[in-house]
Amino acid sequence: MKLMRIGEPGAERPVLLTADDLHLDLSALTDDIDAAFLAGGGLDRVRQAAAQGELPRVDVTGQRIGAPIARPSAVLCIGMNYAAHAAETGSAPPTEPVLFYKAPNTVIGPDDDVLIPRGSAKTDWEVELGVVIGKQARYLDSPADALDYVAGYAVSNDVSERALQLERSGGQWSKGKSCETFNPLGPWLVTTDEIPDPQSLRLRSSVNGQPRQDSTTADMVFGVAELIWSLSQVTVLEPGDLLNTGTPEGVALSGRFPYLAPDDVVSLSIDGLGTQAQRLRPA
Repeated sequence: MKLMRIGEPGAERPVLLTADDLHLDLSALTDDIDAAFLAGGGLDRVRQAAAQGELPRVDVTGQRIGAPIARPSAVLCIGMNYAAHAAETGSAPPTEPVLFYKAPNTVIGPDDDVLIPRGSAKTDWEVELGVVIGKQARYLDSPADALDYVAGYAVSNDVSERALQLERSGGQWSKGKSCETFNPLGPWLVTTDEIPDPQSLRLRSSVNGQPRQDSTTADMVFGVAELIWSLSQVTVLEPGDLLNTGTPEGVALSGRFPYLAPDDVVSLSIDGLGTQAQRLRPA
């Protein structure tokens, strides 16, 4: 299934996108695609209602696409999780996952504008596989159990301000990751039955139509299952939490491409998860 949230910020309504490209209203089943919906068997209710033809069609023409989940309680991010990206930053691949956090209010719609922070000359893009947690995960026994805790997947842009991240960081990265609008997400939350193997997805990005990143999730240093298992040993993952799993090579930090400027357009896509695009403008 492909779940969406349609409408202006703060007034989005939940929608199911069918295989026939029909939009079906989920408002009778839930107010939002949030932690309570995911933890309370919401996905199963949607499947049943759709199979029985109980969901009315809705016209979404011209309406804004919001992030496919409501604001999460946490946005957990993994750094340097592609060996080639680690190399382009001058680092060796990590021996265990590198964890940092973004502010949950960075999550915006897939096509919303991204705001360049005041004084920034080093705003950067990062296409990533976003993983949405479906039920509480703590102290999982092994990575073999981990994918059972996933609600679905989405395209995520881990926008970064590199001077804040690396030059003015104070020793941690979150300062350069938590500026407003710094996590476009969507267009869809795609449930796990449509993505049986999260390690076989092609992911790409471009700026103003010029290719930047082109890789596959098979190149992750730590796969999705291992990440969830590892994180569950040090924190409790809650339903609706967003996990950004790292970005491949091809970002501006490499020195091969310019950083983002006002009116640039960043486009990102992942096989089966759709495409998003943002225009950059000054904050």
